[in-house]
Amino acid sequence: MRELLRRSAPLFVVLALLAAACTRDEEPAPAAEGGGEAQPQESLLQTVQDRGTLRCGVNNTVPGFGFETAEGVIEGFDIDFCKAFAAAIFATPDPQEGEQFELVPIDADARFSALRGGEYDVLVRNTTWTTSRDGAEGINFAHVNYYDGQAMMVRQGDFPSIDDMDGAAVCVTAGTTTELNLADYFGARGMDFEPVVLEDNDQILQAFNQGRCDGWTSDRSQLGGLKSQFEGETGPLVIFDDVMSKEPLAPAVVDGDNDWYDVINIVVNGLILAEELGVTSETVEQEASDPSTPGIGALLGVPVAEGEELGVSFDPDIGVDATFMQHALTAVGNYGEIFDRHLTPIDIERGVNALWTDGGIQYAIPFR
Repeated sequence: MRELLRRSAPLFVVLALLAAACTRDEEPAPAAEGGGEAQPQESLLQTVQDRGTLRCGVNNTVPGFGFETAEGVIEGFDIDFCKAFAAAIFATPDPQEGEQFELVPIDADARFSALRGGEYDVLVRNTTWTTSRDGAEGINFAHVNYYDGQAMMVRQGDFPSIDDMDGAAVCVTAGTTTELNLADYFGARGMDFEPVVLEDNDQILQAFNQGRCDGWTSDRSQLGGLKSQFEGETGPLVIFDDVMSKEPLAPAVVDGDNDWYDVINIVVNGLILAEELGVTSETVEQEASDPSTPGIGALLGVPVAEGEELGVSFDPDIGVDATFMQHALTAVGNYGEIFDRHLTPIDIERGVNALWTDGGIQYAIPFR
């Protein structure tokens, strides 16, 4: 009898494990707080549409990208992208600040925690897409709207080149990729430096004028805007040609909400594609009534004439009206128009941000 039990023991163990597994499979899902089954979380897209206002986290201290004028108006390249998002989401060609969208100025070191905390819906603030931000910070970056690189700015005549800055004091903004890039760049050359880490550009300008900084490092585009704005106070400035890093700048949202991400990503892409296809703020109305090509018809969400009949219009099904790019383009124009409005006047060239057809790397995904 004992021999029979010994031989049967493995079988009893297997049957017990199977029974336990079946019991676990049959257990009901945990109830949501307050009773009932757990419900899927509503997308931020629906929340924003119900609220009627889009909130954008922005910079207000960088000329050309996001800068507050003497009249208290924040304007720039990134601000136009916020307007384009609002125009697309609310199907309006003329979104108004304080109504369809709000601008929330935020410091660099607080921008991600504020985004995760719901202080705004999308971050459009000259922010670099990095792996750690995409991973550990829980941030999802949309299509890159500006390819940049870190540079160094000094007073004219102080240093012949960046390689002559051994031991220099360098101003840098807190909470940015520039801090690590600065250490990497100088360290690789066996050079010492003294970092002067400050909260924002106004503090850095003050420190620079007081002689606390020998150099000022940031994204080249940012330095270009600041140079044009502040040379009257600082005297002539020079930005060295050296490229200290890669800085792909892109709008960002909290990770995990695909519906919301799709809207932001596709609008950025659509503004670039519109420039590729030659659709501008001046021609969008005509193209919407009679598209020149099927590609333009798809971009604008309208059918294209095929013989005596109209082809079916394209709708990417992202939770907004199929004509969303008509509204965005009417509001701010295509990518090239936005660039020419805010960056060309302060002598920032297209460079790598030219379209791929013009020798740059801006390349849009087709609407199809």
